[in-house]
Parts: sequence; structure tokens; C-alpha cells
Amino acid sequence: MAIDYSKLRGVTVRKLITALKRDGFREWRRKGATRFFAHPDGRTVTLHVHRPGQTLKVGTLKAIIEEQARWTEADLKRLKLLKP
Repeated sequence: MAIDYSKLRGVTVRKLITALKRDGFREWRRKGATRFFAHPDGRTVTLHVHRPGQTLKVGTLKAIIEEQARWTEADLKRLKLLKP
């Protein structure tokens, strides 16, 4: 099932970092405004954090969710980014 990104328009960097940590990702490196997160199973996520309260654009969010974190819609609900 495809993820409805219109429901994720208000996701901030802070909320995404919280969800990453909830899923087992750990911040393993920082370089300037860039934060690198790694999961024990080998997945990695790179975030550019200029302001933690900034809202992520849908295209950026889609790339992070589908290509880097490889989350499904069920994962987004479990991590409380989408309401069940």
C-alpha cells in the first residue's frame, strides 16, 4: 500500500528524530548541520538539521522514509508519525 504523504505534511525534524530513535536508530556522527543515524540492521539515515522545528518538504520526507529508513505505512503508525 502506498503511503499518503499529504498526512505527513506537518512532520518536523524533531518529530522525525524522535521516530528514528524509537525505531532503534542511534546518532553516530555529526558534521556541521548534518546528523547521521545508524540502525543495528545496517540502515542509515542522513538529516540536515538547521532548525529542529523546521517542517520537512514532502519530497525530502519521502526519500528519508522510503529509501533510507525503509519504513512502511504500518511502521509510520507504530512510530506515531501517522494516526492509526
